[in-house]
Amino acid sequence: MAQTEEKDNFRDAIEALLKIGEAITSDLYLEDMLKLIVTITAEVMDSKICSLMLLDPKKQELNIKATQSISKDYINKNPLKVGEGIAGRVALENKPAAVENILVSEDYKYKDIALKEGLVSMLSVPLHLKGNVVGVLNIYTSNPHKFSEYEINFLSTVADQAAIVIENYRLVVESQVIRQELEARKALEKAKGLIMKELGISENEAFKKIQKYSMDNRKSMREVAEAIIMSSEMKKI
Repeated sequence: MAQTEEKDNFRDAIEALLKIGEAITSDLYLEDMLKLIVTITAEVMDSKICSLMLLDPKKQELNIKATQSISKDYINKNPLKVGEGIAGRVALENKPAAVENILVSEDYKYKDIALKEGLVSMLSVPLHLKGNVVGVLNIYTSNPHKFSEYEINFLSTVADQAAIVIENYRLVVESQVIRQELEARKALEKAKGLIMKELGISENEAFKKIQKYSMDNRKSMREVAEAIIMSSEMKKI
């Protein structure tokens, strides 16, 4: 009987990881991908609540980024400082923590919410990116539960997958920003050339005219440059 249950758990875990792998290569937005990950994880691990918290490096705080929970109290709870509470300690020490009963744990910060939502046991594991902790992944059960090494390893694997999702999204955003900056630079160069030719002024003077118009009209340099280019093209019609 135990072997059958173990096989079922293993099959469920593999299916979950496959679904998460599909999310990584999908066109979903980051929030949707992370929501899918915590939902799948909660189902596989029979978790009352699964949440993913991301680290704000400037404030050194952990904020809930995704959860399948509909509890407003849990979703809106205050951020945790690194080192604060169980999840904060996981982020600081960069290693998993399993607590069989958070209601009697001195480290757990939100016992009132745990009591209201019926949360008892908790497992928290770190998310890594390039060797650095960028967040934590948490699961809670509604009954006392001693987490096995298998469960800790599975959740750690899911956390690694979530970290890949976050890194891929960051790279996409960075590439978009770089592309936009290049396009803005090209537009500015072309607009300067058009003004230089039309007014017979220097490059520096053309730049200052675009800059002044941008500031006076609260438009970006790119918007002004593109308007100049469009106006020039309209004259050719």
